[in-house]
Amino acid sequence: MLTVREARRLALARAGLLKPQWTGLPRGGRGRGRRARDAAGAVIRRFGYLQLDTVSIAGARSHTIVLLSRLPGFDATLGEELLQPGEPVFEYWGHEASWIPIELYPAFEFRRRQFRRHPWWGDIIGSHPDVARRLRRQIRDEGPLRSVEMEGRGGSGWWNLKIAKRVASALWLSGELAIRQRTNFQRSFDLTQRVIPDEVRRRPQSKRDGFETLLLKALDGHGWATTGTLGATWRLTRRGPEIKRTLNRLVDKGAVEPCALVNPQGRPTPGWIRPEDRQLAARLNAVRPTGDRGVLLSPFDPVLWDRARVRRLFDFDQVLEIFKPAPARVYGYYCLPVLAGERLVARFDLKAHRSQGTLGVLSCRFEGTGNARPATAADGEAARNALDRYADAVCLRPTGWRLRRPS
Repeated sequence: MLTVREARRLALARAGLLKPQWTGLPRGGRGRGRRARDAAGAVIRRFGYLQLDTVSIAGARSHTIVLLSRLPGFDATLGEELLQPGEPVFEYWGHEASWIPIELYPAFEFRRRQFRRHPWWGDIIGSHPDVARRLRRQIRDEGPLRSVEMEGRGGSGWWNLKIAKRVASALWLSGELAIRQRTNFQRSFDLTQRVIPDEVRRRPQSKRDGFETLLLKALDGHGWATTGTLGATWRLTRRGPEIKRTLNRLVDKGAVEPCALVNPQGRPTPGWIRPEDRQLAARLNAVRPTGDRGVLLSPFDPVLWDRARVRRLFDFDQVLEIFKPAPARVYGYYCLPVLAGERLVARFDLKAHRSQGTLGVLSCRFEGTGNARPATAADGEAARNALDRYADAVCLRPTGWRLRRPS
């Protein structure tokens, strides 16, 4: 069994949010060179994915913020350029649309087969064979094709995408096409054989082996997790029996152990852990907690997207209010929580003004008070340090906020 504190510390260690001696990840990745790219790759390999998101209102998109929070000195512009020819990542549908380590490409063969019928649009390739043939021929003969260059007229919403984009998406999900790179967040489609190395592409895993690979990788990033969290990590919806069979096989192999989490009231929550992480949790539990200067996390950070898990481990209600009308928001449009040590102590709603070189603080709310005053001086200092560190990383000057004394 694990206590909540043990599971929380383990989660932060596996997430790369404790000192490098506990995380096993690089100490930093300054600049834009090979060392920085390798450090970013190590973070991505730890989770098995780097979730992509289009929103850049806070001065950087989610995938870049995840890297900035773990790699002091990392160049924020590099976070947009990691998917390049020859780099060891590919883009696919993992947890969400994500950049994924190239070595996991074989594990997704089951999904490429499943997505021969598009999950939203059905047999759109079969319904528009001429469009599919034209796209294949154009990309084969003329090279990578950006989505903005596709023929046809689109609508104003996702569900009104022009047919060429829908067909290209279906060809990508089924494995005929691959995303070669992104420029200004625009995707370029290419033939899979020109993007994915032959030695990777030609050794697809069976669904059985793929499930084992992916569930082990999920535990690698989480430390301890419930069955539901492990399935959700890879969007294995309606796959409960297969997930349970896979976990039982991993138990038989000695790769995974059943492990309940016991909350302060003594109620257990069933879950899973790797044997080496159980040992790491015991070592972390003996460590005396130290102060932390504070760091801002993306709202889609790997430790935050599972709201039930965040509540269980951090007693923190992770809320995403992007889709709420402004009057209904409590915290703000795109809030970045502040991690101080092993506690989530506040959240900033930020808006970048590139032309002015500023990062506006629309709001800051502290846990324990529900308002702009911190519960303790330490919480306030962590929030200020987190904001300054992030603003420096995105090369903007924070404005519109002054730390108040604790209530």
